[in-house]
This record gives sequence, C-alpha cells and structure tokens, in this order.
Amino acid sequence: MSREPLSEVLLPRPFPRTFARPPLRSTAAVFTTMAALAATSLITGPSVAGPFSAAPCTLERTEAHHSEGLDTWNSAYPRPARSLDAVMVFLSFPDARPMTTPAELAADHFPATTRFFERASYGRFTLRPHPLRHWIRMPRPSTAYAIQRDWSAADRGAYLRDALAAADGQVDFSRYDVVYFVADPDAPGVDSDATKVVNLDVPLRADGTDIRRVVTVFEKHPPDRLVLAHETGHVFDLPDLYHRPMDGKGDWDTYVGDWDLMGSQFGLAPELFAWHKWKLGWLERRQVACVRGPEPARLTLEPVDAGPGPGGAGILGVGRGTKLAVVRTGPDSALAFEAREALGSDAAVCRQGVLIYRIHSGEASGEGPIRVIDAHPRTEACWENSVYPPLADAPVDVGETFKVPGEGVQVTVTGRTATGAWDVEIQVG
Repeated sequence: MSREPLSEVLLPRPFPRTFARPPLRSTAAVFTTMAALAATSLITGPSVAGPFSAAPCTLERTEAHHSEGLDTWNSAYPRPARSLDAVMVFLSFPDARPMTTPAELAADHFPATTRFFERASYGRFTLRPHPLRHWIRMPRPSTAYAIQRDWSAADRGAYLRDALAAADGQVDFSRYDVVYFVADPDAPGVDSDATKVVNLDVPLRADGTDIRRVVTVFEKHPPDRLVLAHETGHVFDLPDLYHRPMDGKGDWDTYVGDWDLMGSQFGLAPELFAWHKWKLGWLERRQVACVRGPEPARLTLEPVDAGPGPGGAGILGVGRGTKLAVVRTGPDSALAFEAREALGSDAAVCRQGVLIYRIHSGEASGEGPIRVIDAHPRTEACWENSVYPPLADAPVDVGETFKVPGEGVQVTVTGRTATGAWDVEIQVG
C-alpha cells in the first residue's frame, strides 16, 4: 500500500515554555502512559471448558500503553459500552481557502464510522457525531505548524493550543466524550499522514472538563478507508497492532496481517478481534470459553462478525453462543481462537476458518501485543489484495488439525453447523 498505517503520538513532558498556559484556559499538551494494574500469577484450578468459565482467562491489565489485559477497565478512557458523543471541529487557515465544506468532510467519516462500531459491538455501542457546520479559523498559517507524520511535540502542542483556543468560544466541550480536530485537507501545510490520536498526561482544560486525548484529522478528501474507526479505537484504549520497521523499510503488517482494524485499516478482514470485543464490553463472559485441559474441549464457535448490521437483515450474534475460546499460557499471555468468515466487515476475507493468535498484556501498543499464528506457514494467499499474504491463509479450516508451536496446544476444526458456526476441538497438554 502506498499509505503507511496510522498510529498515535505521545507528547513529551514538560510542555515547552514558549507555549505557556493562556490566561483563561489550560491547554498544556504532554506525554502520557496510562498506568494500570500489574500482572499477577497464573490462575490455576480444576479442568474446565465452557462458556461460563471465562474468568481465569481474563489477563490482568499492566502498565503497558494500551495493555491488552481486560480484568479491569482503564477509567482514563471512555468505554464504548453505551452511546457516546463526538464533536467534529473543522479548522481552516489564513494561507488557504477551503475547497470542501464541513458537511462534505463530515460525510467522509459518518455515518460509516458509526455503522462500523454498531456492527462490531452487536448493537451495544453507538457513536453519535456532532459536526460543526462552519469552519473555525486558526490564527496562523498551516505551514507554521510543520505538520507531518512524526510531528515534533512543540509544533503539535502549538497546533492543539491554537485549535482549542479558537474553538472554545463556539463549542461546549463538556458535552462530548470524543474530540476530532479536522483540518482543511487542501491547506498547503497539511500532511494526510499526520492523522493520529494525541494522548495527554496533563489534560487540556475547557468548559470545566478535562480533554485527555484528541484525534487530529488531516485526511485528504475523500479519505482512506476506515481511517477514523482506527483512530477512534485508540480513544477506546485499543493498541496499534502493526509493526513499524525501525528503518522505515519492510513490511508493517507482519504481526496480524489483514485480521484486525487496529493492525491495518486496509485489511481484507478489518473486523475487531473477539478479544477486543471482550475488552470493550461487547461480549459477555458466557460467550467466552476458557479451556484448561487435560480433557479435549469440544466447542462451537460462532463467527466473530455480526453479519449485515444496521440497515440489513439485523445484527446477528447478540446474546447467542460462544465467540471466543482462550487458553491461558502464562501470567500475562494467552492463546485465542475465533471463527472468521465472509460476513459484514470481513466480507472480503481471503480464507475462512478458525483464527489463532497470541496475546501478551505486558506488550505495549506497536510492540506486538497480539500476533496471529499462521496455520499454513509454507503458503500465502491473495497476494494481489492482502496487506500481508503470508498471514492471509492463517485460519484453520474444516478437517484440519494444527499444533500451536511451543505451546502444547492442538486445535481441530471438525465441521460446520447448520447455522454456519464452527465445531472445534481444543486439546491442552
């Protein structure tokens, strides 16, 4: 792909003196790492395999940025288990006349982003956009902010300070859970690769409320696919799952390939992992099977994707069967098993079957907290469309048996049910 994956930025502390606090509002932008609970020892107990036995497999949340632990929710983030409100503030600059309207830019992202989350959450979460209808003028030219992908803390901080000060008189920020600052895409200093989430250790302050993170949007019109859904995932404490090469060369998608939006917005199967759905509160414990051996666990896994979603034949999967099977492998690690097929967001999936991936709650965002395991390591598929063909055929298909390297865990997909679910046998030890 010509476009690199997206990410977050964490601004260093302290905020430069040249960007001192304005007299009426606090707008200091600084570095964040969200401290959380430390990992504890592996939970042991009798052999159990069933949809009501998920508790022993809830990895503990660690201090890693966007830890994949889900025993508790990090209250610094809004949890998308209800309706949340998002404001879109459109920023113009004195060195450019906008060639698009705020309405056109809002339509680039909504209702598509809302529909993605409604489907992914099985109707449990709605993101309600509140786009402004007019441009808000920034005080300096777009070129003055040196906007780019690896943006300096000083320049990004100046941009945030100016944007908040310009918008504060026209927006009541206390009404919103999510903030999008959307720049004029045609301004000469705007770089579309700079779209990111900015996390704030010392929050911005406006209208009596703390703003702990802001999505800075610099997308061209029309934008890249699912860009805002990816960035909004960070607002809900989801990590980047791609690998950024140190020298900027090589494959970015070696960790998860096409298989999760937080890995690649361009993936053939950008549905969120079932582990992420569990973390966000969209799966109930009875929909998660914790497998601990020594007897084989025979399970029926329903596809992770919800199906048609809003406007279609209804949202499938709500309150139904098992979506995720988990094998605990250490104090901060586990194996996950889920069924993926050509439904909804996964409609373009390259190969169907039971996908296996490793989870490490102690690994930070961008460092491989989730890694897909390739059940067909000697082959690849869909090289013309996949972001990483070696993982495009990773799932285990009907009639296949796969032993997870180094884990003493074996999975066999024994068949399909009349309703399209996947019959699976998992052997531990």
